[in-house]
Parts: sequence; C-alpha cells; structure tokens
Amino acid sequence: MHPGDEVIIFAPAYDCYAPAISLNGGKVVEIVLSSPDYHVPWENVKARVSEKTKMIIINSPHNPTGSLLSEADMKELESIVKDTGIIVLSDEVYEHIIFDKNTHQSVARFPELAKNSFIVASFGKTFHNTGWKMGYCAAPEELMTEFRKVHQFNVFNVNHPMQVALAEYLKEPAHYLALPDFYQSKRDYFLKLISPSLFKFKPASGTYFQLLHYEDISRENDEVFADRLTKEFGIASIPISVFYEKKLDQKVLRFCFAKKEETLEQAAEIINRIK
Repeated sequence: MHPGDEVIIFAPAYDCYAPAISLNGGKVVEIVLSSPDYHVPWENVKARVSEKTKMIIINSPHNPTGSLLSEADMKELESIVKDTGIIVLSDEVYEHIIFDKNTHQSVARFPELAKNSFIVASFGKTFHNTGWKMGYCAAPEELMTEFRKVHQFNVFNVNHPMQVALAEYLKEPAHYLALPDFYQSKRDYFLKLISPSLFKFKPASGTYFQLLHYEDISRENDEVFADRLTKEFGIASIPISVFYEKKLDQKVLRFCFAKKEETLEQAAEIINRIK
C-alpha cells in the first residue's frame, strides 16, 4: 500500500479494519450501512470509488449487526470492481453461522469476483474455540504468492497439534453444517425470552450477536447506557457507536447469545427489568 491509497469499509465495522489500514499508510473511506437493516448503499459506493481505491473490505455474516450480503449485493460488488484491479477482502469468519435457511454468499461463488479477492475465515468461530486463534486465508495463486511474503514474517508458526486436531475434526461435515440450527435455536430462545422487554429488535440473520434498540428506554449515549447496565444490572453489552470512525450513536447495543440456556434465562430476566 502506498500513501494516499484508499480502502473502503462499511460501518459499523469490526474494530481492527480501520487501524490496520491506517497503520499501513492507507486512507480509510467509511461508508455507513443503511439502518435499520444495515444494507449496503451501493450508489454511495459507486460514488466513492476512484483511481485511489485499492481495496474494499466486506464482512458477511456481519459483525456487529448480524446482517447478510445477498446474491444481488455480491453481483453489485462484482460489477463495481470488474476491470478496476480493486482487491476485495472478504471477512467470512461467521460463514457457518447463518439463519432462516439463508445461503452464505461467499466471494468464491462468483467467478469474476473471486479472481481478485481474498477470503479470511476462522476455525475459532466455527468450532467454539476462539482462543486458539486459528483460521485460514484463500485467494487465487498470484494473490497468495504476495500474501505469503508478508505472512511468513507476521506469523512465525502455528500450534501444530491444534492444526492436526482441526484437520481431523473437519472430516465430519456435521461438525460445522449443523451450526445454523444450533445457533438459531439460541437466537430464537433469547428473543422469545426478552419479548416482554422495552427493547426493540430485528432478529439477527447470522453470527451469534443480536442488536437491541433502547430508544424507548433511555436517551443516554450508548456508551453511557452500556456502562450503566454493567454497573447497575450486571449485564454486559457493546455500544454500536464504537464500531464507527465518527461514533454514530443510534441507541443500539450488541448482545452475545452464544451462551447456555440458563445464562440466557438469567440475562433475559435482567433485560426485562430494564426501564
């Protein structure tokens, strides 16, 4: 990356994207997803693409919103980057955690798009062992050649016994193909439990995060409100404004439902008391 090169990200965005771009001398171009469903405003994307645009980062299923990119979205992206040399970095770490019979739209499904794309994925998200910090990257040969030049110095080695264990576990597809039903049951149970609350929500389409809107409860800044919930009620959440470069406060908090049923029940009892 050269000084002045631009990278488009979609906000709210996972919090390592912007710092990684800036650290490497690039310029962050933040495009805000359209709420309440957090869809990509493609006309805005077209207007922001220029000769300086070197990469577009996408994330689906999306952290922190739980939204998905559709087939139509991917075709829009494909048409925008075609013949431009723009690299697409596709963060697909929640690829197996997707609900309501939707299909994950990987860049790998679109031949023209795949020609100039990297896919990054995570065994940690798929197999409930995020602490292992184990994942993978996939791209065409010419891109992977360049990727390895950097990777060999960023990652000296990986825990080999864990690699062997994951390779063995992957031999049984049920270990990951059953994840949609596993996590959707938790999402549905959690949302049923909190239905009497004053929070508003649209069921997450993927990931194990659920956004809750609290504008009917308080007009407090989301960071202040999240802090108060932790101190006064003993329940933790993440304010969504922290996922924007310019901290957009829309009175939304992110909760994680990757928990045991008894934990979800305890959390719901607290959430239903918040007024």
